[in-house]
Amino acid sequence: MDPFLAAAIDEARRGLAEGGIPIGSVLVHQGQIIGRGHNRRVQRGSTVLHGEMDALENAGRLAAQVYRECTLYTTLSPCPMCSGAIALYGIPRVVIGENETFMGEEAWLRSRGVDLQLADNAECKALMKSFIEAHPALWNEDIGE
Repeated sequence: MDPFLAAAIDEARRGLAEGGIPIGSVLVHQGQIIGRGHNRRVQRGSTVLHGEMDALENAGRLAAQVYRECTLYTTLSPCPMCSGAIALYGIPRVVIGENETFMGEEAWLRSRGVDLQLADNAECKALMKSFIEAHPALWNEDIGE
């Protein structure tokens, strides 16, 4: 398995262990993880701390050129908010663990020139499927339903 996707999955597991939603992400620049995060909406009482947003926040303030050289790895297809951040910062490539349990704004990201690669990872699917079955109300809250 890709070590960066594995790191995103580790983040998802951390989120689940903390009582949150199991979605993880890492931001990679020149072969190094520069930001990692997981969905912390529940843990922090946040409206915006999805896994991708947490990874961007934890990367800290970066020059625009750095974002344009990054790949974002995420265990789940990016929602509209996270897709907007990807586009805003010009992140050119996103590796998606799975999009079966939730299809985010993939068509929109592609229309903005973002290279998306779907890993179709069984562990990502299993984490989300079991979470959604156990916590449907929390999941619907997370995706704005």
